Amino acid sequence: MSSARFLISGRVQGVFFRASTRDEALRLGLNGYARNLADGRVEVVADGRDEALHELEQWLWQGPPAARVDDVARSAWDAPVAHGFSVG
Repeated sequence: MSSARFLISGRVQGVFFRASTRDEALRLGLNGYARNLADGRVEVVADGRDEALHELEQWLWQGPPAARVDDVARSAWDAPVAHGFSVG
């Protein structure tokens, strides 16, 4: 099990990015959250199998149909992650 933090930039707010990310993360069996940041990016923190985190990262580069993703920056995450996947 691993945890990762993703910062996604582009047109990612107001296009159902967080809700779509939650659906994808739950499909992959991941725990964590997705939230909007004040600078226009979306932050996603996820915890689970390495393969599932990799699949989520690949999905984040696409996002939902109305999104335009310019960058996905991944870093390690060492803090505890709650069970389930929330949108904040």
